[in-house]
Amino acid sequence: MAGRRAAVKAIDWLAFAERVPPNQRAMFNALKTRSDAIGAKLTSLPEKPVAIDWAYYKSAVAKAGMVDDFEKKFAALVIPEAPDTVTAKIDAQEQESNKAALAYVEASKARIAHYQAELEKFNNMIPFDQMTIDDLNHTFPETKLDKEKYPYWPHKPIADL
Repeated sequence: MAGRRAAVKAIDWLAFAERVPPNQRAMFNALKTRSDAIGAKLTSLPEKPVAIDWAYYKSAVAKAGMVDDFEKKFAALVIPEAPDTVTAKIDAQEQESNKAALAYVEASKARIAHYQAELEKFNNMIPFDQMTIDDLNHTFPETKLDKEKYPYWPHKPIADL
């Protein structure tokens, strides 16, 4: 039963290995080896425990009623399983991470489109050694002098002398 529950979340080791940096490859290999060992141990266990042969013990134990008492107690025994309190949190984090990743991908696509437009502008512009000042100001408007803010540039106004 434990093996069935553990197999619910399978790990895609190939996809995981692609994302591991080269300096952490040894730690990844150790993790995979340990995970494989635990998985093999879990799969080797039977789904249900081996049934107890109560008839054999009744014939082998001398004290009468002792095996019957043990059989009743064993049948009444319930081993509690710890409640799963973190799977919902992990799933919520996974959903949040997926949303953040999708938002990042969309923002990256927008940045790529912007950069491609800039690249197209640079590919289509006149070479710098053939540009005039007007061509430069037209291609790069931020280089144009602001005559209202600096009317006497590069000289100082007479009043400041």
